[in-house]
Amino acid sequence: MIAVISADLLNSSGYSHTLLEKVLHVLKLEFDILKESGSDFRIYRGDSFQGILKNPEEALRVVLKIKTAINQLDESDLSNKRNMAIKADMKCAIGIGTYDFERESIAEANGQAFQFSGRTLDSMKTLNRKTQLKTPVEAVNEEFNTSLFLFDTLADKWSTASAEVIYYLLKGLKETEIAEELDISQSAVNQRKKAAGWEAINALLLRYEKVISEHFSNGK
Repeated sequence: MIAVISADLLNSSGYSHTLLEKVLHVLKLEFDILKESGSDFRIYRGDSFQGILKNPEEALRVVLKIKTAINQLDESDLSNKRNMAIKADMKCAIGIGTYDFERESIAEANGQAFQFSGRTLDSMKTLNRKTQLKTPVEAVNEEFNTSLFLFDTLADKWSTASAEVIYYLLKGLKETEIAEELDISQSAVNQRKKAAGWEAINALLLRYEKVISEHFSNGK
């Protein structure tokens, strides 16, 4: 079993040239990091991307890292993020399933996970949803698509500053380390962390990792 992540940038035609360049640059940086662990992610059509993860339980954390990496971006060159509305976002589908047709190029690969991811992303184009999951187990789908709907509602209230803090938390940094990285106080980091709903997000991630590992890891 693998996870396939398929995503479209939201309203990318409305991005300024500067913002789009920043988004594509950040995506490439994130994909280079993922490549070091054996994952393969590619940008296509200029505003979409797809990737393969060999460990399905890591998929949601990877999605949130990519999401927050671009959520924190704006057109300004300021080193410290201001409390601005998010301008760059994505719609993303995680498909978990078999890898039936493996090729060197992800564009030529196929299988259950690819079909689940691609078809789910297509179905989301008419829905007010940004994050969805499709697996062979309907009970898993029902649980997490309800949870992910709540997550989308929470994330829609983020500012660029909130997304920035969540990004570093997802990377495993402590509050003091984030404060040093962003050149702000630890109390400011803590305030942004609470405002963004980190405790609930972390609980969702831990639940996802547990359930997906139980159902789909070790060749299941």
